[in-house]
Amino acid sequence: MATIDPGIQKATDEFRRKFATVKAEIGKAIVGHEEIVEGVLTCLFTGGHALLEGVPGLGKTYLVRTLSQALTLKFSRVQFTPDLMPADIIGTNIISEDPTTGRRGFQFQQGPLFAQIVLADEINRATPKTQSALLEAMQEHTVTVAGKRHQLEEPFFVMATQNPIEQEGTYPLPEAQLDRFFYKLIVRPSGREELKTILDRTTTGHKAEIKPVMSGDEIIGSQALVQRVVVAPHVQDYAIRLVLATTPQCEFATEQTNRYVRWGSSPRGAQALSLAAKVRALLEGRFNVGFEDVRAVYLPALRHRVLLNFEAQAEGLEPDKVLADILDKTPQMAEKAA
Repeated sequence: MATIDPGIQKATDEFRRKFATVKAEIGKAIVGHEEIVEGVLTCLFTGGHALLEGVPGLGKTYLVRTLSQALTLKFSRVQFTPDLMPADIIGTNIISEDPTTGRRGFQFQQGPLFAQIVLADEINRATPKTQSALLEAMQEHTVTVAGKRHQLEEPFFVMATQNPIEQEGTYPLPEAQLDRFFYKLIVRPSGREELKTILDRTTTGHKAEIKPVMSGDEIIGSQALVQRVVVAPHVQDYAIRLVLATTPQCEFATEQTNRYVRWGSSPRGAQALSLAAKVRALLEGRFNVGFEDVRAVYLPALRHRVLLNFEAQAEGLEPDKVLADILDKTPQMAEKAA
């Protein structure tokens, strides 16, 4: 095990405590979906953005709103609709008049994107032109209007929800947009006991009181701690081979990859895999990433970065099945490192 810097044990214990505290606060309102909550918090502590997919009514929007209440960050919600324009999100220059001099000039009026947690609700109901308005903000944390660059306040997160593309009135997200999301989380229907708890909470006058338990500075500090977690060369090589295995005709590609995949993951997928594995290692009480950490975060980090071909679509194949096959057939130790 790598030598631990002075104070890192205390910092790690504090990280785990804060993670659990935020999760517990969200649990006051959200029933079940523990894997989804942990996924969203992983995005939070790595500085990434989250995409939550599921049919309407499963609590996706409520989860993000609850998260914003548990953090002392500026929150903004954008309801994406087909008639939404890019200026409605990022803002625009308006003509203003100085009351003293009477002179007129352009003044930038900020849009709802100028927050720290931005809920992009039903993002795939807007046109691709409007969806693309988020690209610069998600990657560079800046917005450019009329040639002038505006810096967004840190920490900055986009938490987006989308309906399955089979639903009426949806537009598929462009690959460049999808690639900027750290995780894609699939929100599934609640079970019998969970639904009973939901009814008990929502039909009896119960109202959850969510208290802010973490500040922006604390989040930034936690992100810095995640960066310091050690990844051994052989574990990093395993993650690299798992990502390369999603690209057809690559030396590590599986039979299913070559048959069903059109495009594989970009380097952002490898970055997401490494950072997410670091968070999991910390939560498990370790300061170094293991093979099990990489495997545990593989699906949410890569499922939206793998584009299937027409044959896969015709057979009703999902990216998760191809990725599961890669996990099953990629050895943890390679005979020769890449």
